Amino acid sequence: MTAQPPEPSPRPAPPGELRASHDDREAVVEQLRDAAAEGRIDLDELDSRLELALKSRTHAELAVLTADLPKLNPAGSLPPLVLKGGMFGASQGPGRWEVPGHVIAHGGVGGVKVDFTRVECRLTEVVVEAYGETSGVTIVIPDGWAADTSGMDPGRGGLTDTTTPDRLPGTPLIRLAGSGGAGGVVIRHPNRREQRKLDSNPPQK
Repeated sequence: MTAQPPEPSPRPAPPGELRASHDDREAVVEQLRDAAAEGRIDLDELDSRLELALKSRTHAELAVLTADLPKLNPAGSLPPLVLKGGMFGASQGPGRWEVPGHVIAHGGVGGVKVDFTRVECRLTEVVVEAYGETSGVTIVIPDGWAADTSGMDPGRGGLTDTTTPDRLPGTPLIRLAGSGGAGGVVIRHPNRREQRKLDSNPPQK
């Protein structure tokens, strides 16, 4: 019998030809809406691009729709920020700090506080994994930011969410995950004392 030549193995598709997921399309939709809110594109062009985004099948088709818009914050490529409460607690903020796309907070014995009130974040969403453990985790987000807590297990300590659903254009969605543990997890906007400090010393542009 004559040996048959081996069949050529399929080559991987170039990056631009890779199929887009629902999340990929949604990220472009958010970027387009933010661009319209900032006056970079008008409403007619927004409608046209949104329609194309929802029909796009590949990354290349999506890339065309945002090619003339500012790139998203490179903080999305930062490694996750991990905070551990330990014996004496830990905090991030309220000063200015670079926000990655993923924050992990372990309350431990001393508790953890994550304060986003003085940051500038151009990410469309930030995933915060909060594990209350013994002493809990507190997350403070500015007015105008919104949170999705549907992925959170309240545990014994519970989940307290006093944030408002009104999300301003150009602000990230805080997607909360993890477990309340014994200490619980709190996500809220600034309290009166914190707001007074913000009003007396607003973030520098």
